[in-house]
Amino acid sequence: MNWRVLANLAGFQLGWLVCVLGGSLAGLLATLVLLSAHLRWLALPGEWRLLAGFAGLGLLVDGGLTLAGGFHFADTGWHLGPLPLWLWLLWPLFASTIRHGLAWLWHYPRLAMLGGACGGGLSYFSGARLADVALAPWLIPVEAVVWLLVCYALARRHPYEPQP
Repeated sequence: MNWRVLANLAGFQLGWLVCVLGGSLAGLLATLVLLSAHLRWLALPGEWRLLAGFAGLGLLVDGGLTLAGGFHFADTGWHLGPLPLWLWLLWPLFASTIRHGLAWLWHYPRLAMLGGACGGGLSYFSGARLADVALAPWLIPVEAVVWLLVCYALARRHPYEPQP
């Protein structure tokens, strides 16, 4: 594993923590720095489209689940539609790992689906506990299915290879 892959994964984890623990302003600043560095030194040509696409997907998925009553946010910080900005920022941060830190995973569709279902659900559960977000009882299983399907779709596309 090369240093770029490790830096990509570490950057995502750092961004996740800052967004969840720091809220919208800290999350926005960290995400701007991390994604700017990603686009400058690591991203493949046109990768900004993947980041933008996942930003839109996050607004659609988590925004819809918020409107359906899945999330109840204590914070009154910055929002993008129904979502706190910090939650929405996690989507393009995740997208930054697709062609880099997680590129190896798309070669194994079943493992990708399992990782999506378990990792996605666990991420929402953990984030909610840390950020004082109440979750509807049905939300974690729904998010597990959403992330299973997202990772299945990514594994089906499969042209993602890490940078040398």
